[in-house]
Amino acid sequence: MILILYWIVTMMSGLDFDPDFDIDIDTEVEIEADSGIEGGNMDFEDISNTEINREDVVGKRRKPLKWWQVALIYFNFVGLPFMFTFTFWIFIWWFLTTITTALTYTYDNPLGFGIMLIASIPALIITKIITTPFKSFFKHLNKDGDAPIDYLGRKATLLSSISEDKMGNAEVVINGDSLSIYVKSLNGEPLTYGASILIIKRSADRNYYLVQSYND
Repeated sequence: MILILYWIVTMMSGLDFDPDFDIDIDTEVEIEADSGIEGGNMDFEDISNTEINREDVVGKRRKPLKWWQVALIYFNFVGLPFMFTFTFWIFIWWFLTTITTALTYTYDNPLGFGIMLIASIPALIITKIITTPFKSFFKHLNKDGDAPIDYLGRKATLLSSISEDKMGNAEVVINGDSLSIYVKSLNGEPLTYGASILIIKRSADRNYYLVQSYND
């Protein structure tokens, strides 16, 4: 397995990738206050979920594809999470190499190394066959997660009495799901437990919602 990884690194370092697509670097970075960093925790995208899109490989130019572009697309490294396909390929490559060298007793000589290199080709073919059914699954998978819920303008029910600077909880029912949010009176008027309220806006620090009385 170590030899396999070493060979991959060697091959990758020796390849001259001349991208056939434009790479634009935007030097202007917009930093927003609400960047999704809360409580000192950052959410970084897991590399195992990284997906190479067809547009990233092919680009916008209408020219014949290079061999590495064709290979990435044909063997399902494009359109599926890259590490998903790559893991299948490495495991199948290792399995074929291990079985073949064990049956031919060539695991400790140069012939076994040659078998390992040759086994990468059938491993790619088997990987394509196995991973192809997963394309429809990942195509319909919501990789960005659930869309954020917009509470503004919705009716809610107070779960505690609030007034002036006193805050409390309210229940919002959305698509049959009961959700609890932290609320504060918009004008400071007293609102009692069980009262119907209308969510007007979100606080500047985005920790609670400002509400007012709601009459059906």
